[in-house]
Parts: sequence; structure tokens; C-alpha cells
Amino acid sequence: MTVPTFIDTHHHLWDLENNPYPWLQEGIKHFVGDYSPIKKTYLISDLIRDSAGLHLEKSVHVQAEWDHNLDPVGETEWLQRVADDSKSNNMPNAIIGYADLSKKNVERTIERHSRFPNWRGIRDMLNWSDDPSLRFAARGNLMADENWLNGYRLLAKYGGSFDLQIWPWQFEDSVNLARKVPDVPIILDHTGMPIGRTDEDIKTWKIGMKKFGDEPNTSVKISALGMLDKKWTTDSIRPFVLDTIEAAGVDKCMFASNFPVDSLFSDYGTIWRAYDEITADFSDGERATLFYDNAEKYYRI
Repeated sequence: MTVPTFIDTHHHLWDLENNPYPWLQEGIKHFVGDYSPIKKTYLISDLIRDSAGLHLEKSVHVQAEWDHNLDPVGETEWLQRVADDSKSNNMPNAIIGYADLSKKNVERTIERHSRFPNWRGIRDMLNWSDDPSLRFAARGNLMADENWLNGYRLLAKYGGSFDLQIWPWQFEDSVNLARKVPDVPIILDHTGMPIGRTDEDIKTWKIGMKKFGDEPNTSVKISALGMLDKKWTTDSIRPFVLDTIEAAGVDKCMFASNFPVDSLFSDYGTIWRAYDEITADFSDGERATLFYDNAEKYYRI
């Protein structure tokens, strides 16, 4: 079986010589441990090289933590230039930018993002935990905070979606968010980030994924399972892939590489061959939906 033609719905690019990424240039304490191998420039040419021999047709770039103290629209502007370059194969076809949705002037930021033809939405990493090493958000209650919600609602005005990154114990808040603002499409990143492996951990993740997937304005990216299981194998991630598809449905799931972050744990082809093997018993139509059609639909590319 050959890996189908696919759209990579979650990858990053960064130019460390010309653009500002403090977490890569200065370093932070990260739950994955030592990530020094990816502290180097990664351009669209590198993604094309890594995907050689596969049928990568389109891609979605998700914000890569451009310096939050600077204008986040700068990242979208740079990525649009990348996509417009004839050497890029028109990738990234969709750009998910960053905006601090709590700021009073966030509408100005969203409006400026929206001027770029490949912009599709915003990601604000909302991961929160009692463990400080698992906190990416400014605080733990953002999905219920009225200032943040005021900014979030503006996405509908500008035709933007929201890339949601949370831990499994935050699913209830995300379901409430989906219900409170139904006109903003939510795309869940990284398979809901099932970091725990106890029976209770898995139960929490599965129940949360089902409730989230039942909401009409949601979809799910299956990705970053290597980031959560550094010694992953096709068999070790199989339950998470299949349980996600069962919970959310074939029509709501997409695949992604999370490159170059997940290059810490495997090469690009290994990830896609794993998705291919896990879905081998699905029909050709279902596989086309998972590998390609849903990405076109939810990211409008």
C-alpha cells in the first residue's frame, strides 16, 4: 500500500537568522526535554526535502511562537511571501497566525492578519496544568474569561477559525467554548495531547474527545503523538489514532506531521507510513477524506 496524496495540516517553519523566536534562539524549559536538534532554521525547502518520495500536495503552517513582544502579523507576512515564491510549491497554503485575544486592540491585529490571502485563523496555546512545566497559557481560565472571549468572537467577523491546543483535562472547558461561540470553527491540535498513560488518563482523554467531537463546529488533527511518546511505534499510537477517528468521526479528522518538532522522534516518512498502515482497513474514500479532503474543507484550501 502506498501513502495516499495528502495535506500536512500542521507544520512549522522558522528562519532563525532573520526572524525572532525566543524559545529557539534563547531556549526555554520544555516538557519534551532537550530540543536542541531543532534549534536551527527550517524552511519550506527543508519540508519539501523531508517529504521526498511522498505525495505531499498542500500544507498548513501553524504559528511558531514568533516573539510575542513583537507584531505577530510579521510572521503571517513572512509566510505569505514564502507561499508566493515559485520555489515553495505554493506552500504553506493556509497560515494560522497568533494574536493575544485578551488585548483590547486585538481586532486590529486580526484584521491585519486577514489581509493576507493564505491566512485562515489563530492559534493561542491554552495548555494549563498544576505542573508549571505543562503551562503554555498566561493563565488557566482563558476559555471562560470575558476579555479573551471578546477577542475570540472577532474571529467569526473576519472568517477565521481557531486552532485549539489543550491537555485532556481541559476538554470540558473547550466543549463549553464551542457551545458558547458556535460560529467560530475549532480545530483541535495534536490529538488532544494525551500525555498520560494510566487507565484513568486514557479514560479522561477518550471521554473528552467524544464530547468535543460531538460539537458541530469542531474538527481534530491527529498529530504530535511522537512528542507525547518519544519511543513511539505504529502499534503504540494505533489506539490513539483509531479512538480519535471513532470519537470524532471520519469526516472530522485530519493528519499532520508536527514537523520539525516531531523530527526529534522520527523522520517525516515514518510518521506518514504509520498513518497509512493504521488506516489500511479503511475504504479508499475514507482514506481520501482523512488524508486530504477534510484538510481542504476545514482549512479552505
